[in-house]
Amino acid sequence: MDNNNHLKEVEGKRVHDHFNNKKAAISAARRIMVPGPVIVGAGPSGLATAACLTEKGVPSLILERANCIASLWQLKTYDRLRLHLPKQFCQLPLMPFPSNFPTYPTKQQFLTYLETYTNYFGLDPVFNTTVVNAEYDHLSRLWRVKTQQGLKQEETVYLCQWLIVATGENAEEVVPYIEGMDCFRGPIFHSSSYKTGELFRDKNVLVVGCGNSGMEVSLDLCNYNARPSLVVRDTVHVLPQEMIGRSTFGLSMCLLKWFPVRLVDQFLLLMSWLMLGDTSQFGLIRPKLGPLELKNVSGKTPVLDVGTVAKIRSGNIKVCRAIKRLTHHAAEFIDGSIENYDAIILATGYKSNVPYWLKDTEMFSEKDGFPRMEFPNGWKGAHGLYAVGFNKRGLLGASIEARRISEDIEHQWNSEAKKLMAFSRSLPLPPNQDLEFNSMVVN
Repeated sequence: MDNNNHLKEVEGKRVHDHFNNKKAAISAARRIMVPGPVIVGAGPSGLATAACLTEKGVPSLILERANCIASLWQLKTYDRLRLHLPKQFCQLPLMPFPSNFPTYPTKQQFLTYLETYTNYFGLDPVFNTTVVNAEYDHLSRLWRVKTQQGLKQEETVYLCQWLIVATGENAEEVVPYIEGMDCFRGPIFHSSSYKTGELFRDKNVLVVGCGNSGMEVSLDLCNYNARPSLVVRDTVHVLPQEMIGRSTFGLSMCLLKWFPVRLVDQFLLLMSWLMLGDTSQFGLIRPKLGPLELKNVSGKTPVLDVGTVAKIRSGNIKVCRAIKRLTHHAAEFIDGSIENYDAIILATGYKSNVPYWLKDTEMFSEKDGFPRMEFPNGWKGAHGLYAVGFNKRGLLGASIEARRISEDIEHQWNSEAKKLMAFSRSLPLPPNQDLEFNSMVVN
């Protein structure tokens, strides 16, 4: 029995089988057959994958919960943000950055690039659409992607053969509980809400978290004459953004072609000591593993210094130990010291939200929402499920996966999807139920 007849038989049984009445709620929602892949997320990873598919003649549908592309960059980043790596390592497939852009493009320049990228490839995401459930149906051999759209939370179920998860590593803010948070009289907010230090002039501000965001927020506060303190709970590698006239990342990638990771790590640490000094003297203690080896083992990215270390060394930024508890106007630290603060900024990172909506525990871990297989093998699962942007390799890693996914789907597209398009029009459906067909251009 070929796939088309199988699907007809299965869907026909669904109409007449009273044991499936528990799924009657679906009939109230719009149902749309999508001939190509459904991509969840219109960030750089989702856009890159859609562009690669378009270039190969495979249409796709992008679903995005926000009202814009790259919502993390547009809505949840601070004003002074620049790409931490040179632009050649951050460009998406099939389109380089403009030659007149600086080595490290600004936030606005990157967003301009993404808008141009979206328009050039004719990508048209469906905005304000939240995926609340995505589940593979073994009987019909299709993914059923249930969404809620707009203020009225109108439900739509998309049916597709391929599902690409592009919601990424930074879908939801991580907000840790700190004893006494409810008692603190000043504002406590995540760094995703921080834009500029203008509002904090002459204020004492506690920044919790010493990753790239925490370091840069602290530096930005200094530039607005605030008095920031930086909570450093764990060991951390801080490297200069550039060494001997080259980006630290680019230099590392070049050296790794010729030397083992541990030898390159030794070089990076020597150069960091010469340029930044002994960071342990002012509270930034390095891990036992080198920066590249630690990245490979744990995914933890070293901090690339853009001036924060100099402010710490000069005393403009104070380094503190972990917080024990908060009081009305102060923080007590585990070393017994107590300091007064006007505001607290939580630069405590983000997490994946995949376990909340994807009903698949084979490819994605329920614990952290990341693919169980590590890079470079975590991009493909079973039954047409793919992941892009979860490899802890930034935009470069996402671009690699976007190409692999598009190539893999292209091999299946001509033989499978066009049969599905023809078949979808003849599906038997429940009474008063229409199946819409997504009007994609098929090359």
